[in-house]
Amino acid sequence: MKIVREALAGTMESSDLMVKIAPSGGDLEVVIHSEVIKQFGDQIRQVVHTTLREMQVWQGLVIIEDKGALDCVIRARLQSAVLRAADETEIDWGKLQ
Repeated sequence: MKIVREALAGTMESSDLMVKIAPSGGDLEVVIHSEVIKQFGDQIRQVVHTTLREMQVWQGLVIIEDKGALDCVIRARLQSAVLRAADETEIDWGKLQ
């Protein structure tokens, strides 16, 4: 999916996260800020990169402000933000976890 506009998804509440996505002329850049990065940083990065790869997002800026969200919440918020930022209105949910 091509990122064509800025978009947000999520909250800054405990056990949630805020995802900000913006178009970028270069490669995909992912910035993660998390209260639990020392304990779960590798898992958070894996979920984020896997979700973006499954949604075929190859360019853009993704900023994540995590407050201890579970993997399923990370995926859901990221998918929502990508759909809002993309030039597409439908997604093949069968291709995603």
